[in-house]
Amino acid sequence: MARRERYIVGLDVGTSNVCVVVGEGMDDGSLDIVGIGVAESRGIKRGVVVNLEAAVESIKKAVEEAELMAGIEIDTVHLGLSGPHIKGFNSRGVVAVAGKNREITRDDVKRAIEAAGSVALPTGRETLHALPQEFVIDEQDGIGDPVGMTGARLEVNVHVVTGSASATQNIIACVNRAGVNVVGTVIEQLAAAEAVLTGDEKDLGVALVDIGGGTVDIAIFERGSLWHTGVVALGGDHFTNDIAVGLRTPIPDAEKLKRKHGCALSSMVGEDETIEVASVGGRRPRLMARRIVSEILQPRAEEIFHMVWDEITRAGYEKALNSGIVLTGGGAILEGMPEIAEQIFDLPIRRGSPIGVGGLADHVGTPTFATAVGVVLYAHRNRPPAEQKGGAWQWLKLPALFKDFLGI
Repeated sequence: MARRERYIVGLDVGTSNVCVVVGEGMDDGSLDIVGIGVAESRGIKRGVVVNLEAAVESIKKAVEEAELMAGIEIDTVHLGLSGPHIKGFNSRGVVAVAGKNREITRDDVKRAIEAAGSVALPTGRETLHALPQEFVIDEQDGIGDPVGMTGARLEVNVHVVTGSASATQNIIACVNRAGVNVVGTVIEQLAAAEAVLTGDEKDLGVALVDIGGGTVDIAIFERGSLWHTGVVALGGDHFTNDIAVGLRTPIPDAEKLKRKHGCALSSMVGEDETIEVASVGGRRPRLMARRIVSEILQPRAEEIFHMVWDEITRAGYEKALNSGIVLTGGGAILEGMPEIAEQIFDLPIRRGSPIGVGGLADHVGTPTFATAVGVVLYAHRNRPPAEQKGGAWQWLKLPALFKDFLGI
């Protein structure tokens, strides 16, 4: 593989931060993180561009920082997509198997996936992913890879993810204006799952809850496949705003308070602990009990988790989460989040940090980098044979329906 093609760059444009992660593919198939860039996000709200120029500057800053650390020039990136406009649903496709021997080929699989994904969408929406869940051959279900098997009828269950075409085009335009080309996109739920979930969790049944600045992204896996995606329009920034309003302190100071002294479960905070709170308008700082901050944060944490549980029950997966729930994203770092989640969900809870990478793994080993690292891992694991031999990304010209499953 040529040196230049060894590198994969993942870009996570969030409400709070823009993260760029540079991964280098090793000869043994592993992935090393060799560069990181982080910039404060401006012009992006809940995954949607609200100020083009501000967003472009944030992306440029993060890319330049990653270039400096990795010692390479970045001209292409893989982009994580998020926002309330992203919606998923399950679909089913059926085809008759051609050929005299009735042996199922890759072409039959392609046709089945295409049939499942060819759903009429409302104007302004486009298909982002069509992810096969399981195949059925002549009413025999639970088949992972049907190629080479024999049958007359092939069915496939597929999870189709759609998004707003204009929202997707706007975020891609931002990245292009920042001087880099987008060569692939992936929804952030899928990317974060790639970085933090284990195969056992996906097989047994697990919900990934990615708590970002503006949204909470939800992904439910069972039997190794993605079965549900959802978005809750609340996030970590709501915690910051609650502190700013409740304690009458500027938002930058509220953010620092949340990170340093915040706790989502007030019973974990000692009654005698005190903190200094900045005032607005040049007034003198005040001394307050730390528990007051927790009493502001706890109701918001409870609201977010109740909305997440509503989404899970509405989808009908409340009894399928045998591995529990994995919390990731910047909002999961807040002290007390796993503990209050355990109380509300009554399920095993853990914080999810990126796994399966080398190099600067210690620097990206926090929930904040889950999506950016996941975008790189997803692109690396779905890398086409053409590129592995030094070829170009010709696979992007194929229908998006096929590349997730076939990897070509």
